[in-house]
Amino acid sequence: AAHVQESGGGSVQPGGSLRLSCVVSGYSYSSYCMAWFRQAPGKEPEEVAGIDRDGTTRYADFVQGRFTISQDNAKETTYLEMNNLKPEDTALYYCAGAPNWSALQKHIYNYRGQGTQVTISA
Repeated sequence: AAHVQESGGGSVQPGGSLRLSCVVSGYSYSSYCMAWFRQAPGKEPEEVAGIDRDGTTRYADFVQGRFTISQDNAKETTYLEMNNLKPEDTALYYCAGAPNWSALQKHIYNYRGQGTQVTISA
């Protein structure tokens, strides 16, 4: 059965770091663009970072060089390395896949996980 599982979230102080992982199984992993999204309570989901099949990456402006997205096709895993975390980064982070960036931007996913909670507080 198809399955998407995120992990790596937690509670850290401002300035701290976390590494999120997204393992995909049951899908043709390499056929999709992957992205990390986040959703804070009462807010719409927003794209954090994305990576295309050829390794091209893109980031939201608020990342400002603090986050790095990467993938290991052999492990069917997408990572999000987050550094210098800020309280405003607090949200549920989830990964999703779609055939192209346009679909991801419209939140039309072929698959997504349940998410992992990231909380930044002093």
